[in-house]
Amino acid sequence: MLKRIAFIAIYSLFAFPLSAQPENWKVVHNKTETKLREIAGNVRGTMGISVLDLISGEHFAINEHLLFPQGSAIKIPILMEVYKQASEGKLKLADLRWVDKANKVGGSGVLQELGDHTSQLSLRDLGILMIVLSDNTATNMLIDLVGMENVNKTLSSLGLMQTRLQRKMINTAASGRGEENLSTPAEATRIMELLYRGAFVNRQVCDEILAILKKPKSGCINSGLPANISVAFKPGGIAGVSTEWAIVDLKERPYIVVVMENYGMGNEADAAMKEISRTLFDYFWRLGNATRYGTYVDPALIR
Repeated sequence: MLKRIAFIAIYSLFAFPLSAQPENWKVVHNKTETKLREIAGNVRGTMGISVLDLISGEHFAINEHLLFPQGSAIKIPILMEVYKQASEGKLKLADLRWVDKANKVGGSGVLQELGDHTSQLSLRDLGILMIVLSDNTATNMLIDLVGMENVNKTLSSLGLMQTRLQRKMINTAASGRGEENLSTPAEATRIMELLYRGAFVNRQVCDEILAILKKPKSGCINSGLPANISVAFKPGGIAGVSTEWAIVDLKERPYIVVVMENYGMGNEADAAMKEISRTLFDYFWRLGNATRYGTYVDPALIR
């Protein structure tokens, strides 16, 4: 990891347009921001976008402080709490839990299809199922284990006051009462940055969480990228709501992109997220591969 950061730091000296032609690159930046605003403006719902360049700290923000329901994206803070409590010795990731009928809920996932008290899974495996298959039964089992209040307490300790876990998965009555799982694009970006930088608990915990988030699954951000780009991400969707939190591990220019929408109609959000992803890849690829004068040079040829 340290070698990779060092490479990016050295390479950015050659491939950072702002260092020599800020006026030229600002044109590209402004065009990209205009495009993002156009995409967000074309959906009939309300869309928020937060983008962070993990090398320079450059930022795109559209409605980033608005509060949105999260769907399954809230499962990232739940996973973080599981790993935090494991690091504190309150539980072990290898601990086994029975899958019982009383735990089962509908929606996404596979555990609802298993027999009553016929299978045991480790907490690590429940976490993997929660993220990769977005398994709602696994999620609720982990919420019962670590405590909803502890998830929120940890979020508060990180200075995240608007990201809240307020109900279990597939609880329509609670949702109708306004007990919704919430965040903002800005706070979700901060969560992903903490994980990227190894600033949550420790580097090892962050790497383990990121490894789970990188496991193959369907999403809009990754579908807008070349197949060889690694993405640590979690999408979420409930009626009228689409969200996605992602770290795009573009070798020369990694970045975070978070997109949230509510009051959505049809598949507009999915199409918009894919277009946002393509737009940002185009932007950060150029930023990572151009010399200070805007020409593209193979990094292998830089001596």
